[in-house]
Amino acid sequence: MPKLVDHDQRRRQIAAAVWRLATRGGLEDVTLRQVAAEAEVSARLLQYYFGTRDQLLLGALKILNDDAEQRARERLALLGDAPGMHAIVRGVLLELLPLDEERRNRHLVYAAYFVRFLTDPALAEVARDAPLALENLVAGLIARGQELGQVPQDVDAAAEAVFLLAGAEGIQSSVLLGQRSAADAVALIDHQLARVFTTTNHE
Repeated sequence: MPKLVDHDQRRRQIAAAVWRLATRGGLEDVTLRQVAAEAEVSARLLQYYFGTRDQLLLGALKILNDDAEQRARERLALLGDAPGMHAIVRGVLLELLPLDEERRNRHLVYAAYFVRFLTDPALAEVARDAPLALENLVAGLIARGQELGQVPQDVDAAAEAVFLLAGAEGIQSSVLLGQRSAADAVALIDHQLARVFTTTNHE
């Protein structure tokens, strides 16, 4: 009887090989042959699952994003049934920081992809929607905080969302470079959130 193949697991195996290569030396010169060798599969099998090199890079990125979203949901679920908008926004921002090995490795891969996007407009086009979606999410949470009396009415929710996310991404780079500790990064996030949220009560 032929052995059953878990196709999702095989795709993840190949994607993980892309991530490892990205953290070791970037993606600029990565070839299908290198990825196949790293994943310990044939080049033909790799092409069967992903097709071209660009399709492989985008496919591996989608799997990484799906994993990140799942882990974020799990961590946010630990906040309880009614955590309040302050806690939720804080949780979203902390996902952008390399606070543990999982998030550190993920952000290193993202950094490698960023360089790739700068040199390949076609790939960059695919990646442009995600930051906007995150900004809209945080802006919506801040606006909900205004409705609940947790955020002053004169706060510009959209502008604060852009600022908070940009700040978190900048802090992320400084932690990856060893310029700032994870604890200091979290303290900076909390300092900025204290400007926006005057109370963490939820009613």
